[in-house]
Amino acid sequence: MTRGTPPATTPRVEVRMLGRFEVAVDGRTVDPAGFARRDAAHLVKLLALTPGHRLHREQVIDALWPDATPDSVANRLHKAAHFVRRATGSHDAIVLEGDAVALFPHADLTVDALEFEKAAGRVVSVLHPAMAGAAIDAALARYAGDLLPFDLYEDWTSAHRQRLQLLQRHLLRRAGRFEQLVAIDPTDEDAHVAIMRARLDAGDRTGALRQYDLLARTLEAEFGFGPGAEARAMRERALDRRGAPTPAPGSPPVAAEPITQQVRFCTAADGVRLAYATSGTGPPLVKASNWLTHLDHDWTSPVWQHMWQALSREHTLVRYDERGCGLSDWDIDIESYSLDAWVRDLETVVDDLGLERFPLLGMSQGGPIAITYAARHPERVSHVIVLGTCARATWARATDEQRRELAALGELMKVSWGSEQSGFRQVYDARFLPDGPLDTWRAFDELQRRSTSPRNAFRLWRAFGSLDCTAEARRLEVPTLILHATGDRVWSFSEAEELHAMVAGSRLVALPGRNHVLQADEPAFAMFIEEVERFLAE
Repeated sequence: MTRGTPPATTPRVEVRMLGRFEVAVDGRTVDPAGFARRDAAHLVKLLALTPGHRLHREQVIDALWPDATPDSVANRLHKAAHFVRRATGSHDAIVLEGDAVALFPHADLTVDALEFEKAAGRVVSVLHPAMAGAAIDAALARYAGDLLPFDLYEDWTSAHRQRLQLLQRHLLRRAGRFEQLVAIDPTDEDAHVAIMRARLDAGDRTGALRQYDLLARTLEAEFGFGPGAEARAMRERALDRRGAPTPAPGSPPVAAEPITQQVRFCTAADGVRLAYATSGTGPPLVKASNWLTHLDHDWTSPVWQHMWQALSREHTLVRYDERGCGLSDWDIDIESYSLDAWVRDLETVVDDLGLERFPLLGMSQGGPIAITYAARHPERVSHVIVLGTCARATWARATDEQRRELAALGELMKVSWGSEQSGFRQVYDARFLPDGPLDTWRAFDELQRRSTSPRNAFRLWRAFGSLDCTAEARRLEVPTLILHATGDRVWSFSEAEELHAMVAGSRLVALPGRNHVLQADEPAFAMFIEEVERFLAE
C-alpha cells in the first residue's frame, strides 16, 4: 500500500535510537527480528531523524542506496516499506505518496534523540541556577547512550551522532560533571583541569596531583605531548603549600554594568567613510563585515543582540558596517564591491583603533575576508574564528541550472527589496533562519531593509557570490577555529569540512541545528560562545 489513511484512533509510536534501536507501537515493543532486514531498519532510522519525518524519494535514495542502479532503487524502497509495515503491524508505518516518503504520518510519533535535543534546547532559556540545574538533569536523563551505536559507519548518521554527543558534553560541562566528561573522553583537558581545581579548593593536593599525572599519561599516549599551561599551573598550585588567596567569606557580589556600544567613523584610502563600533571591556575581538549589517539597529535587534552582548562580556568587541551598508557610505562605485576592497576596509578600521595584534572573527561572508586578512597579516592576528562560512562561494561552484536560479533570485531582489510583499528577503529568511519563529523572520526582514538600498543589496549579493579565499586558506598559519551548523542551508557542512582540509592545523566544531544565524534559545549558540572563549584562552 502506498497511500496511508488515518486510523480511527491515533496510535502512539516511540522510536528509540539512543544506545539502541527499538520501535514501540502503543506500548508494545516491535520484535527486533522484524527489522532484521537492513533496508527496513535504516529507512525507519533515517526518517525518524528527519524533522517532520518526511523526505523526498531522491533524498532517501541518496542517503541509503547512493551506489545502487536506477533500476533497482525503486524496488528496494518499496520492499523496505513493505517490511516496515509488516514488522510494526501498521499499514501506514511508511507512506509513499507522490515523491514523498513519510514515517507514521498519522501517529503520535516521538523520537528519543529529538526529545533529548529539545530538552537540551530548553536549558538555554533557564536563568535561575537551581532551575537550570534541574533542567540539565532532566535533559541528561534522556541521553541513554550514543545515537545508533551499531551504525557507526553509515554516513547519514555521523552528523546527527556528533551533534548529540556535543550537546551531551555541553550539558555535562554546564552541570559541572567533569568526572563524567573524563570518562567519556579521557583527553578532555579542560575537564581534567576542572577536577584538579575542585580538589585543590577542597584541600586535596594529592588528588589534584594524581589527576595531573593521569592527564599527562593520557595525552602522551594518545598524542605524544603533555598538558597545557593551565594544567601545569594547577600542578604548580598543588605543589605550592602556601596556597592561593581566597575571597573573604560573605563578600557581596559586584553588580555588572550594562554593556553599551560606542560608534565611531574612519575613512578608507579611496575616500569611503566607514562606521565601526566598540563594546565591552577586555582584550580586543574584531569581527569582519558580512551580509547587511547596521551597527545601531543590530545592537537592539533580536536577530543579533544576544550575539554582540555575549561576545562583549569578556572582550572589547569591534564591529563595522561594510561599504554600501548600515552607517557606512552607501553611494560608492560598483568596483568597490570586491574581496580586496573589503579586506582594505578591515585594515582601515583596525589601524584607526591602533590595534597591533588581535583575534579575528568572520561570520558567513565575513569568513573569506577574515581568512584573507590573516593570511596577508599573520603578524597581527592571534586567532582566526569563522562561523558558517566557506572557502569558495556560490557562483564558483554552481551548475548551469543553479546559475539560472541565482540570476532569477537576483532579479527578484531588485524588484522586491523595498516592498512588504513576499520576495527575496522572505526567500532568504528561510535559508538563514529555517527554525526561527515568525517574529524573528520579521526582525530579519526589517534589519535587511534598513541596512541598505535595493541596488546595493544586489551588488553585495552578487559580489559575495564570487568570493574565493582558497589560496589564502592553504597558506594560513594562524590558529584557526571553524564552527558550522550541521544543517546550515546557506552553506552546507561539507563546505566547512572543505575549508578545514585547506587550513593546516585548524579545528572543526559541528554545531547542532539548521540556523545560519544562531539564535539565543538554541543549544548551538551557547556552544558557539563556549568554544570561542575556550579557543581564545589557549
